[in-house]
Amino acid sequence: MELTERKKKVLRCIVDLYIRTAEPVGSKAIAELPDMNYSSATIRNEMADLLAMGYLEQPHTSAGRIPSAAGYRLYVDELMADYRLSMDETKLLSASFDEKMQQVDKLMEKVAKLVSQATDLPAISMAARNSGATFKRFELIMAGQGNIILVVMLSTDEVLNKLIKLPIAVEEMDLKLLGAVLNASMTDIPQEGFTPELLERVIRSAGNAAMLVPVVVDFATDALRGKGGTNMAVAGQMRLLGQPEYRDVDKAQRVITSLDEEALSNLPAVMQNENGTKVLVGPENVAQELKDTSVVMTKFDIGDGMQGMIGVVGPTRMDYAKVTARLSYFAESLSKMFAKPEQPQLPEGADE
Repeated sequence: MELTERKKKVLRCIVDLYIRTAEPVGSKAIAELPDMNYSSATIRNEMADLLAMGYLEQPHTSAGRIPSAAGYRLYVDELMADYRLSMDETKLLSASFDEKMQQVDKLMEKVAKLVSQATDLPAISMAARNSGATFKRFELIMAGQGNIILVVMLSTDEVLNKLIKLPIAVEEMDLKLLGAVLNASMTDIPQEGFTPELLERVIRSAGNAAMLVPVVVDFATDALRGKGGTNMAVAGQMRLLGQPEYRDVDKAQRVITSLDEEALSNLPAVMQNENGTKVLVGPENVAQELKDTSVVMTKFDIGDGMQGMIGVVGPTRMDYAKVTARLSYFAESLSKMFAKPEQPQLPEGADE
């Protein structure tokens, strides 16, 4: 039996009506819809076929029908219309989101101050929102002598491009191979999926264009990171002056002035694939300004697609065990505070 466009239209109407009323739908109710140009008898025949095909169910002996699981699946995959938010809904959701973000902003400031007080060191707190965007397609286009254009399409249908100057000659076939490797390996992967192992695999497969892979990956990960959002707070910078290592005013000033958003912006990326606490000792730090210090960081869950991070910056001589323990305590407490309360389980036999 063929699933015709008329059957699909009848099924869509049944699902829409059942969603609104929670009552079995009869042929008369469908025939009365303004965009339905079929008689009740024709609709009854189509409903009988849909029942036989497994897209509808008949809960009682009445003439009404309800969608089956297969009917809902077809509706979701092919039939439902796009839902457009009303102006009121948009305003309500935006206000709700803005309020949440303001709460997170204020909380990050408070958390940074508390962590700084507890450790007697400068403290950082961040809340990062994951956009959920992924890559849809990569294209590499020759653009004259020694230049190529990298074009990246995101899952959000945004298109980004970058002009890359080549230190060595690359052939058209090399670019085609690299494009094929990128599209096979790096599409539909969230930001946290860009691991060193993935980068290594892509480099091994890219042939003569392997030297372009780090440039492409850097641009790609920056693009995804830019689609999220980060709230950051820094507190207690002047506490460094109490440490013997920073009695040299010039040295202390260099470190204190480096504790800003730009210097610290890469720290969340360092934590992407880490669980527990991460310690960066001196030269291991990603920011040049922090090469003479140590950074200790740990993550916590905020919910609603957001993750938090807290950390401290101090001399390499810091008491790592004590600092780690205190940061872990703060992180666990913050995760519990943001956790959504679990719904109570009904006892067996209780009415839902």
